Amino acid sequence: MTENQAENTTVEQKQAPAEPKTVIGPGNASKAKFGYWWGTGRRKTSVARVRIRPGTGKLIVNKKEVDVYFTRDQDRKAVSAALKLFHAEKLFDVFVNVRGGGNTGQAGAALLGVARALRSYDENYGVPLRDNGLLTRDPRMVERKKPGQAGARRRFQFSKR
Repeated sequence: MTENQAENTTVEQKQAPAEPKTVIGPGNASKAKFGYWWGTGRRKTSVARVRIRPGTGKLIVNKKEVDVYFTRDQDRKAVSAALKLFHAEKLFDVFVNVRGGGNTGQAGAALLGVARALRSYDENYGVPLRDNGLLTRDPRMVERKKPGQAGARRRFQFSKR
């Protein structure tokens, strides 16, 4: 390859226009499964399966409104935190099926599921979600009970006599 040919290829590579991505818009519409973008979230023993689609802002958890399902304000805020980051509370319909664990664990699982679903909707959302810690799975789990003990760390009461 001559020097002129090498210069031409580098100029062509530099001038290739990049595809602009919209802030709110399907980045990979072909990956939508039945019109939904999916995300799975886990926290402690809770597992949340989340589906999102462009819509009016419905937030349904186990076929109930989020305000009915989660009674604590911090749990309701956790579920919609990823949407608030992009000011998209009214732009997506979110459907969450969650099982296992307690209320706070379920809210944390739903948070991770919504964040992953948004990332699958548009890859540009990944960096802001990761920077705000919304794509990080919390690895903490309950420590198992050991044999010969009352619990994970608690021993049976010692009797001297």
